[in-house]
Amino acid sequence: MWNKREYQQCTYCVMDTTDPEIVFDENGQCNHCRAYLHRVQGLIYQGESSDKELQTITEKIKVKGKNNPYDCVIGVSGGVDSSYTCYLAKKLGLRPLAVHMDNGWNSEEAVKNIKTICNKLDIDYVSYVLNWEEFKDIQLTFLKASIVEMEIPTDVAIPYALHKVAAEYNVKYILSGGNLAGEAILPRTWFYYPKDSKLLKSIHRQFGTRKISSYPTFDYLSETYYKFIKGIRIAYPLNHTPYSKPDAMTTLKEELGWIEYGGVHHESMFTRLVLSYLQPLKFQVDYRKCTLSAQICNGIINRKDAIERLKEPSFDAATIEEEKSYVAKKFGLTLQEFEEILALPPKSYRDYPNNEKLLDFLYGTYRRLLASERSYHTAGYDSSHDA
Repeated sequence: MWNKREYQQCTYCVMDTTDPEIVFDENGQCNHCRAYLHRVQGLIYQGESSDKELQTITEKIKVKGKNNPYDCVIGVSGGVDSSYTCYLAKKLGLRPLAVHMDNGWNSEEAVKNIKTICNKLDIDYVSYVLNWEEFKDIQLTFLKASIVEMEIPTDVAIPYALHKVAAEYNVKYILSGGNLAGEAILPRTWFYYPKDSKLLKSIHRQFGTRKISSYPTFDYLSETYYKFIKGIRIAYPLNHTPYSKPDAMTTLKEELGWIEYGGVHHESMFTRLVLSYLQPLKFQVDYRKCTLSAQICNGIINRKDAIERLKEPSFDAATIEEEKSYVAKKFGLTLQEFEEILALPPKSYRDYPNNEKLLDFLYGTYRRLLASERSYHTAGYDSSHDA
């Protein structure tokens, strides 16, 4: 079994013992929403002070990029957060360059959204395309490793693409759609450091079938180079606005013709299968709990309604077999071969060589050094999630 704890759900939010390390107080309230209410609420939009912070950051970006055709880079996926970040950037008078990391899994809706957003906002766009055969091999190794963090190959390639393009165009700021309002609750047991190159290489050595020569890696050394040698910083403008995903979706639809495509991060065909089907069934990891819990803390939804939403299936039973067949075929597998991989017993990243202790020390030290900088807002956890 992935988790043998007796089931318990938080009395305030909807997080529960599907996080093996969750802690409840005497009132049954969990550590996730307590941390959000005590720490994160003071970091999200605070009215006039946040408006001033956004103005300060915007001016810094403009000054740093005044001699370049672009003053910032924005990673775009066709999703709500990145699309709204593009919209906000133009409202602020910035000159963004949109960058899409193409790993071969884009849904039609996502591709259309990217093109529509960039065209209507008059934003230049570049695509960083991965070598499919290499990327496919790496993705399959993570499926065979049977760990919950099956998206690490993509989560590593995205910051590489953004930093590489920013450096090429001498851009000093990357604008991230990450936001504390909706993403600050995420158990460590559900999401390990994607920048642990030792873990990635050890899994590929064990399960890979081909030599990797062009796949981009982005570890703490790469991050150090781009941050401190190239001077590239990541800003989180949505943390300085009264950001609401439902309101953002309405704005994008009405003003830019954005198309709704389903759940969070479902702009990728592979990610949709992982988040809605594989992780909930195999690991009891349902990311909807994180989103809904953050919304409860923000007053966007009440706990009763959140519980009702979680009663709805995380995937569409009418289309799931078709989705699995599509993914299996793209991997070059029969459906039976794919099902056999999915049925492998759950494991942990700790079952493979990794740099957890080193990264805990490095990023822990980095967070402490930056703790006094009020403008430094990550996407909700630590610097390892920067992109």
